[in-house]
Amino acid sequence: MSFTTATPILTPSYSLSSLHSNRFNATILSPIPLRRSFSSFFRRRRNCPLIAAAATTTDVEIDMDVDSLKKGIAEFYDESSGLWENVWGEHMHHGFYDPDSSVSLSDHRAAQIRMIEETLRFAGVEAATAVVDVGCGIGGSSRYLARKFGAKCRGITLSPVQAKRAQAIAADAGLSDKVCFEVADALNQPFSDGEFDLVWSMESGEHMPDKSKFVSELVRVAAPGATIIIVTWCHRDLGPSEDSLQPWEHKLLQKICDGFYLPAWCSTADYVKLLESHGLQDVRTADWSRNVAPFWPAVIRSAFTWNGFSSLLRSGWKTIKGALVMPLMIEGFKKDLIKFAIITCRKPE
Repeated sequence: MSFTTATPILTPSYSLSSLHSNRFNATILSPIPLRRSFSSFFRRRRNCPLIAAAATTTDVEIDMDVDSLKKGIAEFYDESSGLWENVWGEHMHHGFYDPDSSVSLSDHRAAQIRMIEETLRFAGVEAATAVVDVGCGIGGSSRYLARKFGAKCRGITLSPVQAKRAQAIAADAGLSDKVCFEVADALNQPFSDGEFDLVWSMESGEHMPDKSKFVSELVRVAAPGATIIIVTWCHRDLGPSEDSLQPWEHKLLQKICDGFYLPAWCSTADYVKLLESHGLQDVRTADWSRNVAPFWPAVIRSAFTWNGFSSLLRSGWKTIKGALVMPLMIEGFKKDLIKFAIITCRKPE
């Protein structure tokens, strides 16, 4: 069995498990085209394919577009990571909350730690010795997992600013012997086959222009018996009678893409299909949208503090542009278009 290619996604329905099964109707979904202002990354006439191999354009065109996307993502996080750390700390991901809970601003950093713990619990991870943190940000997850398990952790990011800052924090924490960070592409990871017993991707999958290649690389670097965890933003799964999202849903996601440097969105079912194409076992999913609902309103409120507002103005246009679409993320969650998904599986022994 090859771990470097995956069968292109087709369109049959697929049943998934969920923590909120009454809100989760899974099917394979066709990709979403991005609006004209984002066409420098994915040409509109290609209709933003989920799987690059299925595109009808030349490889040169695809490479140029992906390079532009990578540059935009790196610059976005070069600009914004300092602001995020200043306001929210070392964990650059959502918090996990009890559904419909009322929380204060002081609760959110604890909720980010809870997100890591709930992720490990859901995946059944009780030990790890070698971890790859794909899309590591400033290394919060890597350092947490290194402390919790005594594991050696390798983090990769497209942002040189993030990699440098992650290593500096690790040194200050006395973890230089446990964690290491570098600038690298998640679609072409600088690691050997089967190197890690825990493959961790916390909110980085949404930035991947080729979900098939992304999953292939996660599988390739996973050791036999390893656990693979993907926590990511997805759009809703289509119902049995649907063959695409509604026009207003396309439009909303296109605006978010433009602000956050995202390629085409995909569904949880798309990920399941890709993982199963590699023969992975124990594929499990959950919709944690209700558990992250308090997060985006809190991020917006933090921007209206003097510290948040002044830092935002200093951070640069890319960060401001991202901040302007945050209310659209709330709208997407409220309308059940955007889903916060966890997908876990195990590589066969």
